[in-house]
Formats: sequence, structure tokens, C-alpha cells
Amino acid sequence: MRAWSVPAPGPVGTGSLRWGRKPVPQPGPGELLVRVRACGVCRTDLHVVEGDLPVRRAGVTPGHEVVGEVTGTGPSAAGFAVGDRVGVAWLRSTDGTCAYCARGAENLCPASRYTGWDADGGYAEYTTVPAAFAHRLPPGIDDVAAAPLLCAGIIGHRALCRAALPPGGRLGLYGFGGSAHLCAQVALARGATVHVLTRGAAARRLALDLGAASARDAYAMPPEPLDSAILFAPVGDLVPVALRALDRGGVLAIAGIHLSDVPPLRYESELFYEREIRSVTSNTREDAREFLALAAGHGVRATTHAYPLARADRALADLAAGRFDGAAVLVDDAS
Repeated sequence: MRAWSVPAPGPVGTGSLRWGRKPVPQPGPGELLVRVRACGVCRTDLHVVEGDLPVRRAGVTPGHEVVGEVTGTGPSAAGFAVGDRVGVAWLRSTDGTCAYCARGAENLCPASRYTGWDADGGYAEYTTVPAAFAHRLPPGIDDVAAAPLLCAGIIGHRALCRAALPPGGRLGLYGFGGSAHLCAQVALARGATVHVLTRGAAARRLALDLGAASARDAYAMPPEPLDSAILFAPVGDLVPVALRALDRGGVLAIAGIHLSDVPPLRYESELFYEREIRSVTSNTREDAREFLALAAGHGVRATTHAYPLARADRALADLAAGRFDGAAVLVDDAS
């Protein structure tokens, strides 16, 4: 099959992502073989390619927002049949036995493994997934539109929960890419006032089109104090900026898996009055089920830009440079 791999992490465009051929994977016990129809391009993929995340599998194929069709099953795989449409997300497996799994926090499992990092993902014609970690997708959403829901949407939902936004509250979103523009739709559907702070003019226009009350530069102050904020941009310099925008008792959730260094914080102006910082780590399968149901019920839709599978390098370069709003999605140009 045709597939991308990461032979040696480095800046995108320097050979860190290589196009070639790999054997079609064989599903192991409990696994599904999935023919990839579409795969979203996530900033986490960029972190894998550029080495912000340490190598966990040599020559890994990135991609963890996969929509595909089950074409084969391994021994003891249950819950799906050949021909089913299926979603493959970031969380690939957990041990199911540790204290974190036992209390419903499988996202914190020390033995957790991830699609496109520990195992080959969806920048390819085929991938595999444990059936227990595959997802059924809403029938009314096409493949390209569904792909970003499988990480950008899910992690945005978890970040919104971690941000503890009160009913009808004022939410600030720092960065407005694939995840934030889906999170905003859920928050707006629940009656929140959303303020977007981001560098890109196209992203600010999209925010206003979706119903945001304001859209300003990432380092600007919102027009009113915020009850909650979510930092999607992997920029540590924005942490004190977002904290200063919070009202008393406000919560800042940091949604990314990677963040540049955070500058020293001033207690009086950025942390006092019980402002909080919370990190977000992966997601649980229950998070995924909740969000996919919300997306179907509220009509949440991704703004997408399709790229041929063979141009994944261009899609990642465009993501790194902020050349598009919404989310990029790879589609198999040979199917």
C-alpha cells in the first residue's frame, strides 16, 4: 500500500515525512483492518513529524482522525463487521486494569497507546484498530466532515469540560483551528458567549461567521472578562495573557499535547482571585461517544480543506504556517 512514514523527525519539508510503500497491515487478535477513506490532519501529527513528541515507533505512519471501512477482522474482534463504516481516533488502547482505568480515567493510563504515534495511523491506504477502541459514526455526516471530529472535536469537547464553563458563560478560545472551531459550535449551541483570540485573519472571519461575539488578535484582551478560556495554540507565551483575561474564579484549560515554555507568572495579576490552570490529557472513549452524539444533535460541522493523500506533506506545511481556517483532511486520490 501507499503510505507516509517519519524516518527521522525534523521540521516539515526537510524530509522528515516520506512518501512510499509499506505492507498492508494484518489485523491482530481483537483488531479490525480498515480501508482509509479520509484522515484528518491534526497538529499532533505535526508534533510527531517534527519531533516535539519523542519517537515511540521508528518510521511511524502518522494520522489519527481516520474514517474508513472495515475490510477484515482479526481473531476475537467483536462489534463490527466487514463493510461497516468506522472511526479511528488518537487513543488506541489502555491496560483496562490500572487504578486510572478503574475509576473511569483511562486517558491517564500509564500503559495507554496512541494511533499514529505508537502504531501506524491513517496517512496510508490501510490501518488497523482494536475493535474495542473503534467508533461508530453519525450516519448523516460524510467521511471528510467526520474525520476532524475524531480528535479535534473530541479533545475540544474534553477541554470544554475541563474549562468548567458555567451555563451561559463567557468563553475565550485562544487559537482557532480544527479543534477550536468545533468546540465553539458546541459552546454556542449551549448558550455561551464566545470570544476568539487568534493570529489569523481568515480564522477570525470564520469565528464571526460561526457566531462568536468577537474575534481579535491572540494577544489582545477580549471585550469582557472571561469565565473560562481554552488555549488551543501551542504557545506558552499566551498562558499569562489568557489568565489576565479571566474573571475572578475563572479557569484556563490547556488543550494541546505540546506547549512551548510558559514564562514566569505574576501571582497578583494572573493567578490571584482563585484563577485556575488545568491541563488536558488525551480523552476517554466515553468522551468520544458523548461528543459524537453532541455533534449529531447540534449539527456541529467541520470547515474542511481536502488534500490528496499524496500531498500530506503540503497539508502539514500549510497547517504549520496557518494557511487555512478549519481543518485539513487527506483523501485517497487513487481510490
